[in-house]
Amino acid sequence: MKWGVIITMTVLAVLLILYEWPRVKKLPKKDKVVFLALVFMAWVLSMFDLLNVPGPTTLVQALFKPLGIVLE
Repeated sequence: MKWGVIITMTVLAVLLILYEWPRVKKLPKKDKVVFLALVFMAWVLSMFDLLNVPGPTTLVQALFKPLGIVLE
């Protein structure tokens, strides 16, 4: 993991919270919790290199390839 990405995404998340907080402050507690949870989940997902993560077809191939060899 590159430290530049972590620091950049953390700074952007904090800036987003600081920018939106005056509007969110007027909302009920549930909405504040949801806002912070969504920002946190987006921050966590931004840490993954999603372009290079194998998709579900790779998982299916890994699971059933040995079975295909046995059935042949």
